Amino acid sequence: MADTAETLAAPDFSGWTCPAPLRDQPRVVMGHGGGGALSAELVRYVFAPAFGGEVLSGLADSATVSLGGARLAFSTDSYVVRPLFFPGGSIGDLAVNGTVNDLAMSGATPAYLSCGFILEEGVEMSLVARVAEALGAAARTASVEVVTGDTKVVEAGHGDGLYVNTAGIGLIPDGVDIRPQRAAPGDVVIVSGEIGAHGVAVMSVREGLEFGVEIESDTAALGGLVETVLRVTTDVHVLRDPTRGGLAAALNEIAAASGVGVVLQERAVPVPPAVANACAVLGLDPMYVANEGRLVAFVPRAVAEEVLAAMRAHPLGTGAAVIGECVPDHAGMVVARTGLGGTRVVDLPLGEQLPRIC
Repeated sequence: MADTAETLAAPDFSGWTCPAPLRDQPRVVMGHGGGGALSAELVRYVFAPAFGGEVLSGLADSATVSLGGARLAFSTDSYVVRPLFFPGGSIGDLAVNGTVNDLAMSGATPAYLSCGFILEEGVEMSLVARVAEALGAAARTASVEVVTGDTKVVEAGHGDGLYVNTAGIGLIPDGVDIRPQRAAPGDVVIVSGEIGAHGVAVMSVREGLEFGVEIESDTAALGGLVETVLRVTTDVHVLRDPTRGGLAAALNEIAAASGVGVVLQERAVPVPPAVANACAVLGLDPMYVANEGRLVAFVPRAVAEEVLAAMRAHPLGTGAAVIGECVPDHAGMVVARTGLGGTRVVDLPLGEQLPRIC
């Protein structure tokens, strides 16, 4: 047996091919923008070393900075969703809600936004106006003000209509310390409602798919919901809006940052039947599908029931549910207990199941 083992040659992988993007890609691939492992590697090995800085190293949805004695949350995001309008929203809504939600996930009260438009030569002015009107309406709904901006135009064929960038600032109340590193064993994991609607809504329009019922995006500004939770307790450990990469990516990022294990009850994760059916047809896992109006909260067990009740009393949290807990075991890993009594690893996605959804 030993002689046989010694004669076996090491496998040669040089001629193998793989349909998924390889982790050592010398060029940017779509997966680098998907919020998964490839995105994390791009930030960790290219951007973070180049930019440096202690604040950036936190890698939260928004940075917490001090200025003139005030604690501010500061965030920026770019939006390249295709198509520009979809059931339940548009790129204009996303540009406001996405940045407002990133600020709110630090416990901040969002206040001001900047807005940059990159327009493609030849795009209809009426389309630009519709997006601008949607963006302005979303800002008013979120109680934030667009105070500065910029416009650039690129040659025809280089802009896909238009892209939008927004940055925002908000004030963090005294006594609030919300960041992914604070997740701790014993914390209860709560999601604010049903997941997966946004990604499926965008894909249904993009690909011309029909599922028997129209699925609308959940895009919404979550600042009011966060304020409701903070009125119950300021001791909220983590908040995260599960956008690119879905709930699975958000939970993995939190587990990695805090060094805890996360155990989900798979059947407790709320997925609307229409989204579940669409994902089954498309071969998708709802836990990896993007959301734009949901949050996941890690709170101490002692206040979990009160937080859950407060969420359910808010219009954007009526479907809130406890879906899991933090444990000291399998640090940095997320696992799900299935309805059949088994356990499966919910890993960080490599790229993204549905690109260009925000």
